[in-house]
Formats: sequence, structure tokens, C-alpha cells
Amino acid sequence: MSDYSADIAKYSPNVNEAAVANIVKYCGIALKNTDSSLVALSDKDEVATVCDGFAAKKLGLDKAAAEAGLKQVGEKMKGNNRKSRVTVYYLLAEATGTLGKLA
Repeated sequence: MSDYSADIAKYSPNVNEAAVANIVKYCGIALKNTDSSLVALSDKDEVATVCDGFAAKKLGLDKAAAEAGLKQVGEKMKGNNRKSRVTVYYLLAEATGTLGKLA
């Protein structure tokens, strides 16, 4: 958990460990594979997958709110070419005010 928390801490100073644990549990086996453990925010299919999956099912966001949140996450993580799925999901929840749903 500490590796995920350390990565999140680069972008958000007060990491909610319970939320990180819930995201890791949600992602499950996807985190074992390098390709699926990363998110390409420049790929519209990947963004759609995040919007239709995690954002809608876990955070209860509609597509417009999810896309707006992901845009903020992309700006925050600009320059990082290897965006961790856990970090992206955490920052998305934080940006949309839905972090409490994960804690």
C-alpha cells in the first residue's frame, strides 16, 4: 500500500489510506499487469473505460463529471508518462468531491 500512497502523496499531501485500500481492492488483479496498472489519459478509449467503470460504478459520477475530473487529474499529473491507475482513481475521487465514498 505504501508505494501507492507515496505516489499519490506527490499530488495530494494528505493521503486517505482507507480510500487507497478500497481502490486497490476494486482494481484487484488488474494491478498485477504493468499495462493494466497504468492509465493513458490521452487515449479516449481508456478515458471512456474509466468513466464507464470506476467513475460511474464506484463514485456515482455521470460521464460529463467524470471527464471533467479526469481533465483535472491530467493537468495535475502532466509530465508523468506512467500514470498509476490507483493514483488516477484517487485523484479523480478527490477532484470530484467523492473521496468520502471510498473511505
